[in-house]
Formats: sequence, C-alpha cells, structure tokens
Amino acid sequence: MDFTGKKALVTGSGGGIGKSIALLLADMGADIVVNDVSIEKAQQTAREIISKGRKAIVSDANVVHDVQVKKMFESISQNLGRIDILVNNAGITKDSLLMDMKEEQWDQVMDVNLKGVFLCCQYAARMMSEQQYGKIINISSASGQIGNIGQVNYAASKGGVISITKTLAKELARYKINVNAVAPGFIRTPMTQTVPEKVEKYLIGQIPLRRAGEPEEIANAVAFLASDMSAYITGQVLSVNGGMYV
Repeated sequence: MDFTGKKALVTGSGGGIGKSIALLLADMGADIVVNDVSIEKAQQTAREIISKGRKAIVSDANVVHDVQVKKMFESISQNLGRIDILVNNAGITKDSLLMDMKEEQWDQVMDVNLKGVFLCCQYAARMMSEQQYGKIINISSASGQIGNIGQVNYAASKGGVISITKTLAKELARYKINVNAVAPGFIRTPMTQTVPEKVEKYLIGQIPLRRAGEPEEIANAVAFLASDMSAYITGQVLSVNGGMYV
C-alpha cells in the first residue's frame, strides 16, 4: 500500500493504537497530523514521523470542543491543503458498575468517544466533499458490539461509533467518501495495562488465538481501509479480536 501524497489526521496518536496507526501511515508515505491532548506525546510521535522523512503537524486540540476542532481543521487546510484520511482514534474509559457510575463518568466518555467522532467527521466531510475523495476510519471496540460488564458508558459510546459509521457511509457515499470502523478486541496498550492480571488471564482465555493483540495489528487493518484496496467497502465494521466471540 502506498500513501505517497496523502494527508492523514489521526486523533489520539500520542501513544498506543493511535501512534501505531500514525507511524504505519507515515511509513507508507503519508504526511500526518498528530493530534493528542498531551502536546508532549504528540510532539514525540511527530519527531518519529519526521525522522522517516515525512511531514508532521502537531495539534493538541481537544476533540470534545467544537472551537478547537474547527481551528485544527483550519490549520490542516492552511498547512496541507487537504485531508485524505481521518482516523478517529481518540478515546477514554471511566469504568464502573451501573449502580455506582457517576454522571460525570458517563458524560466524559460520551463526549470524547462519541461527540469527538461526530465533530471530526463533520469538519473532515466538509473538506473531503469538496475534493470528492476521502477515507474515514472510526475506532470502535468489541465492547461496542457485545457489551462489557462495568463499561456501560464505554460500550454505549463505541456502539454509537458503529451507528455513526453506518449512517455516514450512506450519507457521504455521493461524495466518494468511504466510512468504515475497526473494532479492536483486547489489545496491549497503556489503556489496558491497568487491567488486573487475573482479569487479563480470563480475557485471553476467551480468545481462540490465546493472546492479546498488538497495536500494530489494528494499524494494519486501518491502513487497508484507508487504502484504495478497500474502494468498494463502506459502512463496515472490521473486527480485530483474535476470534474473541466467533
């Protein structure tokens, strides 16, 4: 796959899955807008991209806020002239059982995981529709497909991401914009490092391949959906979970 000349925005790319996606797209020739609320992490990812000979722009826009997302896309327009690929990866967890969950935990997760996807899709679609080309890949989760105890907020937000994906695939097809989602299973990232050893052992026991996934394996799936090899694929959810619920 060759992304030479393509411009990609990856939200939440200061670490974990997002960083792996940004680095892989850069390896394949794309210039990257590295977005993360941690400017230090974003700058580190950008330095690695630049070392590969690609252009990198850093943004610490919080995808929850319309004003900040608007400024980020204005910067993209001024510095890159276009956006070919949007990867909505930014996400958080605030786990708790339903009867103990605070309203703030619900609101924070829904804001980042769902509203953030909506805002970035909206601004990206406006640019992509003018150029009559675009690839939007939203990062959902296995939790959004089958639910997960203690994650009613996270599962609802990631299920919502799937609904956004399917709706926008229909709405934006007229502009030659493909919209798909990737639903990771249990992946080794900083977010999952806090999972207790006993819980991790149980989760891996539910996976037919008997191992956790790696961020690079999610990046590979995203790269396929961002490429022209997937030109006739839209509105789909690609599950990358080791067969977790086959």
